[in-house]
Amino acid sequence: MPNLENLKKQAKLYRRWHHDRYYPVAARIRAVLPRYRDLSDKEVLAHSFRLSDAQELVARQAGFESWEALRKGVQAMSNTEAHTLIKPVLLAAEPQLFVADVTAACAFFTGKLGFAVAFTYGEPPFYGQVFRDGARLNLRCVSQPVIDPQRRNKEDLLSASITLDDAKPLFLEYQAAGVTFHQALRTEPWGARTFIVRDPDNNLLLFAGRGA
Repeated sequence: MPNLENLKKQAKLYRRWHHDRYYPVAARIRAVLPRYRDLSDKEVLAHSFRLSDAQELVARQAGFESWEALRKGVQAMSNTEAHTLIKPVLLAAEPQLFVADVTAACAFFTGKLGFAVAFTYGEPPFYGQVFRDGARLNLRCVSQPVIDPQRRNKEDLLSASITLDDAKPLFLEYQAAGVTFHQALRTEPWGARTFIVRDPDNNLLLFAGRGA
């Protein structure tokens, strides 16, 4: 059965992460609490976030409308009911790209692909994150290539797949920006329209949308 004390500790942890400006918690807050939905990561972290807000976050993740409802539910559940009702919720996935220079990679994603920088860490930066709408990519600095370049090109080894409604407008935007493509826009046998961007570190990024 879920332990109420552990749930309280989880809520306190979320509140501390918010206070410490730990960026990954901002995406979780925005996804779960409706009043934060239209805020950016920076705005979420600048916004007031009380313990009661953190408790509501824990409750909603567990499928309850409020902390009080969660508290009563935990007390009323049997061991069997508890294991079936309280389930982990996967909120997002963030691919990690290996890059030689985080600052240069951020410049490419913001200047060419229309992303914004969520954060960078270190001086000089060795880790960071960029985002555009709901797509988030983590950038990790490495001293040498992680993937064999020849095999990557031969087998189209992707570093990330990003879905959107229609890939063509974005392809035209990137084409006008002078982006380097590994694969131009095409219609796949299953109907989707896709293209693949090659970033300065040779990471292959697939963009896929509905067919024409």
